[in-house]
Amino acid sequence: MVRKLSEKDFLVLRGPFESGRQAPVSLGGAMIIGAFCQALMVFLSYYIGEDSILPFTDKLVSIHLWVTLIIVALTILYSFPYFFRKYQKSQYLLSILMTHNLITYSWYILSLLIIGATLPEDFNARNVMMYIYITLGIGGILFIVTCIRFYVLLMKGKYRKGSSRDKLRGKFEGKINMTSIGAGSIGVAVSVQYLMRNFDFMGYGDLFIVAIGLLLFYTMIFILPEQLVILYCKYRFKSFNFRPNGQYLTLMPLQETEEDEKKK
Repeated sequence: MVRKLSEKDFLVLRGPFESGRQAPVSLGGAMIIGAFCQALMVFLSYYIGEDSILPFTDKLVSIHLWVTLIIVALTILYSFPYFFRKYQKSQYLLSILMTHNLITYSWYILSLLIIGATLPEDFNARNVMMYIYITLGIGGILFIVTCIRFYVLLMKGKYRKGSSRDKLRGKFEGKINMTSIGAGSIGVAVSVQYLMRNFDFMGYGDLFIVAIGLLLFYTMIFILPEQLVILYCKYRFKSFNFRPNGQYLTLMPLQETEEDEKKK
């Protein structure tokens, strides 16, 4: 069904490229910073994991390390002009993986390790597994609902230039997305309520950090469908990509606009 939509139905999503926020050069710089931030998250997972008594702690930390090493190696590679000029689509895909490894995956792991570090020796493993099922279940539902919502908005033309969403996006571009925070807050409220009922030994400081981690986790899941649609647009439409212009990269013109000019 999405194949039936034309370039004009996605133009609002072109905004981050028009502003330069997600241009290959900008993503390359963000990848350098992201490499250091991901290394910090791995260090924190090792540090907190030493006190965690969860049976799967070592496996969790090991997977986190290897996934991060692979992503960091690739992000450093794609931060060089030679690579991001030639492989813009791959760079954008990698930026999605980097962002979710840094925020979604890493913060969820840290939340689990903090819980594991506060557990008593006689903890009930069933409660921990139920917490994991609840949080991941909410994340899965949130992703599906957001995908359906995004699809409906696309079909209604809400991402065309001049639409109400275009004006709203322009007004809040670069600011906090209150919808994503609201969606994440619902998941956090349910998850934290379960923690308070079944893990009453947790201090308020630990509970606060876990809540922040869950808020970031759910917020990033809410954002993921839009990132995937933009990636789809980069593969389908030339106008979502950049072309070399001397030492710089310039955004390619709209295909439909070029065709209209040729007809004239």
